[in-house]
Amino acid sequence: MGLTALVMAGGAATRMKTAKEKPLLEIENRAMLLWVLDALRKLKSIDRIVVATSARTTQTARVAQENSVEVVETPGEGYVPDMRYAIRKLGLKDTIVVSADLPFLTTKLVDQAITKFLSSGKPALAAMAPVNAFQTLGVRPQHIFQIGGKDLAPIGLNIIRGSRINEPMLEEEVLIVESPEFILNVNTQAEYGLAKKIFQESRRRVANP
Repeated sequence: MGLTALVMAGGAATRMKTAKEKPLLEIENRAMLLWVLDALRKLKSIDRIVVATSARTTQTARVAQENSVEVVETPGEGYVPDMRYAIRKLGLKDTIVVSADLPFLTTKLVDQAITKFLSSGKPALAAMAPVNAFQTLGVRPQHIFQIGGKDLAPIGLNIIRGSRINEPMLEEEVLIVESPEFILNVNTQAEYGLAKKIFQESRRRVANP
């Protein structure tokens, strides 16, 4: 039995200050949601992808369905409550939870997280990056944790053993992500502009090696 990928796409996006639903904001003429789905679809270890939406993101739900992706509507109470709701409602087992606003998510990164989760024997994994990696991008993370003497911030990629979702605290394995571009969550207009700039620069490097 493979894993389920749960893409969280039901937030209010109050910091973005745009009428358009955040998962549908485009980078290189493609919605961020679709970039995330592309990365997940290439993984053979994932046999189910679900997009978690809310009443705030009805257009996102429509786009997901148009792309043949399953949708579950959550109460829209916040990232963690909605994630727990979706896992309980669908009876999910091992679940990769990823934000819909990670346009630089790669198949390789998700595969690294899966491998580390399965080998750890722990019921949860969090992908985190050093705070200085965020600073390199000119981004300030919302949440900072000190783990193993390092200041780390979550990047929006977790794996959870769904059978233990009702437990208040789960022991977590940590995957440290060093590459700055992989850690960019698009939560503000400034971060959206930065994401577009990074994407354009990466395309230029490919075109002019």
